Amino acid sequence: MASRGRTRNEAPELTREAVLRFIAENPEEASKRQIAKAFGVKGDSRTDLKNIIADLQAEGVLAGSRKRYSQPGGRPEIALLDIRRRDDDGDLVAEPADWDADAHGERPIFAVRQNERTATAGVGERILAKLDYEAAGVPEAHVIRVVERKQALALGVFRSNPHGGGRVEPVERRGLEFTIGPKDGNGAKSGDLVEVEPLDRGRSGLPRGRISAVIGSLGSERAISTIALHAHSIPHVFPRTVLAEADAAVDRAIGPEHEDWRDLPLVTIDPADAKDHDDAVHARDDDNPANPGGMILTVAIADVSWYVRPGSKLDAEARLRGNSVYFPDRVVPMLPERISNDLCSLRPDVDRPALAVRMVISGEGVKIRHSFHRVLMRSHARLAYQHAQAAIDGRESPVSPEILEKVLRPLWDAYALLRMARTERQPLDLDLPEKKIVLDAEGRVDRVVVPDRLDAHRLIEEFMILANVAAAEALEEKRQALIYRVHDAPSLSKLEALRDFLRTLDLSLAKSGSLRPSHFNGILAQVRAGEHENLVNEIVLRTQSQAVYSLDNLGHFGLNLMRYAHFTSPIRRYADLVVHRALVAALGLGQGGLTKEEETQLTETAEEISKAERRAMAAERETVDRLIAHHLADRIGDHFEGRVTGVTKSGLFVSLPGFGADGFIPISTLGNEFFNFDEAAHSLVGSKSGGGYRLGDTVDVKLVEAVPLAGSIRFEMLTEPRPLGRSTASFHKSKLRPSGRPRRGGAPKNVAARFGKKR
Repeated sequence: MASRGRTRNEAPELTREAVLRFIAENPEEASKRQIAKAFGVKGDSRTDLKNIIADLQAEGVLAGSRKRYSQPGGRPEIALLDIRRRDDDGDLVAEPADWDADAHGERPIFAVRQNERTATAGVGERILAKLDYEAAGVPEAHVIRVVERKQALALGVFRSNPHGGGRVEPVERRGLEFTIGPKDGNGAKSGDLVEVEPLDRGRSGLPRGRISAVIGSLGSERAISTIALHAHSIPHVFPRTVLAEADAAVDRAIGPEHEDWRDLPLVTIDPADAKDHDDAVHARDDDNPANPGGMILTVAIADVSWYVRPGSKLDAEARLRGNSVYFPDRVVPMLPERISNDLCSLRPDVDRPALAVRMVISGEGVKIRHSFHRVLMRSHARLAYQHAQAAIDGRESPVSPEILEKVLRPLWDAYALLRMARTERQPLDLDLPEKKIVLDAEGRVDRVVVPDRLDAHRLIEEFMILANVAAAEALEEKRQALIYRVHDAPSLSKLEALRDFLRTLDLSLAKSGSLRPSHFNGILAQVRAGEHENLVNEIVLRTQSQAVYSLDNLGHFGLNLMRYAHFTSPIRRYADLVVHRALVAALGLGQGGLTKEEETQLTETAEEISKAERRAMAAERETVDRLIAHHLADRIGDHFEGRVTGVTKSGLFVSLPGFGADGFIPISTLGNEFFNFDEAAHSLVGSKSGGGYRLGDTVDVKLVEAVPLAGSIRFEMLTEPRPLGRSTASFHKSKLRPSGRPRRGGAPKNVAARFGKKR
């Protein structure tokens, strides 16, 4: 059994839950002696075991004597359950981790019930629960506590054997392959994407597993993104009750709190293929003589808080998802399409409720004051970035002359002022263009493009940043708790690592005083248009902290702003919806404001949506990796030009810019000499030649392996090591023994790779 194998290697921690779990999983071996053996109980710990058993018996959780303990009664009143899924109503569904069908009857399914203290359990977790078999509808499991977070359910592809059973190939890069017995297949067909519950490794061969869920066929169009959804437990099917609430939201009539702004010529400017339009903009000259050259800017955001109310199923689902997730083949929205693509999409010539901020800026682009309004608006035009830019540039465009003169030109005038203020403020100015994967009709990679960065994009970005600042300031003024979008300054350790790196390029970063984004911009300006431009941009990016949501205002270092809150996209980010509700409540703008109960949970909400954001980023990145690996799988042996985008003591990461592909070159394959890892210079340095490879180098590589399911690509280096600079060579020599031989074990023990893009 699993427990026997485990005690041979390393005894588990002795806890109440672990003892209960052992008894539940090993009913034939649940004597005190066997329990002590399973947990390696010796010496003083015998007293601990005795006290645990006594407490469990006193609570009625255990029955029996030292020769054999069991759970009292015909069916257990308390049991360990595994949460498997959510039902059509969005409720968690669990089943016993172990169940004796001969003794207790058919294996039951339980609806999980939680209170405020235990409301942290989720799909894939193991819980200790009190069972109610007589509940109306289905039996209920009332959570006592979460025993194990995220059970190790492996994801893989089932390959059947002719005589029953089969094996499961992993989709993770370092995943295990499992053998599946004839009775453990759960109806899976060959080629199905499945979840596997590990059983035990056995004495030899592959570890055994049981298929706990069949997700679908890998032949489907959305198979690749489906892997990421299930690997990261991202909810992607709306429960029926949530869809029903979304359909009923259309009956919520606009209230008297909405001012009539339908005559104001607001317009939306979005990507040409956008399906939802949640922000609209307008600008005009300020006729106040006290503000010469100033303008009045308006940003109107879809009033999601009018339709999605606190305590509703819609709200619970949005909070669970945290944000929309964007894959090349589809979008997994935070809210149902009835809300995001209809009721809260600011369509042209259609009345829509909105939360608007009117901002007065000076002739230098500095915001003087602002005011928030709950309005009824009507978009006067839906514009694409490219079309708006073409109209302003005097090129052919479908934009009407009236919209060009009365709407777009004032918007560009306002942007010119905001650009002046931005230059004065000096936010972090990294130049790292984002790539976009274009798929063909079959959902395969067609090409990778870098979309043009237009002034139309920058205009909308600056308007939204200013609106976000206004939201934070308005709530602070009313002393209303809110969720900030914070971006802390880089840590001291990362700054020291950056200084070490810059010294290898004869560049320096100021030490004295508090560093600001302008200091980094100065470094970036020195390498602009030079051979090290991409390299330095990458390293400066990696030095930055990760932006998160928090109740504590740490400011936004990257934007160089004292206060900042996400307000402009409540359709796709729960943080923005919370800020909308806070504004409604603080400013007395009517129904749907932040409740006292919500306010007490803001810390937990900020933590959960920060985790959801990181989860979405990981899923999006892995999906791109798998798509690219599929795209290159039939080009094994081909040669490519790439760029070194990561250096570790294990090897090099190389990117193919034309394909959006990232692959690995193990250090053992680099050549006939030993390579040392120079952390400061982000280099691998040859022990004999002194040559090597550095982050940012352009290299020629051969594709030797592409594993589509895992999204894994491996290259072989074709480019010879190049001579490295004086600073790198000095570092290299300091790590050699007096005899000139490299230290045993390679790089120094205190050297660690520091990678991963931060947004």
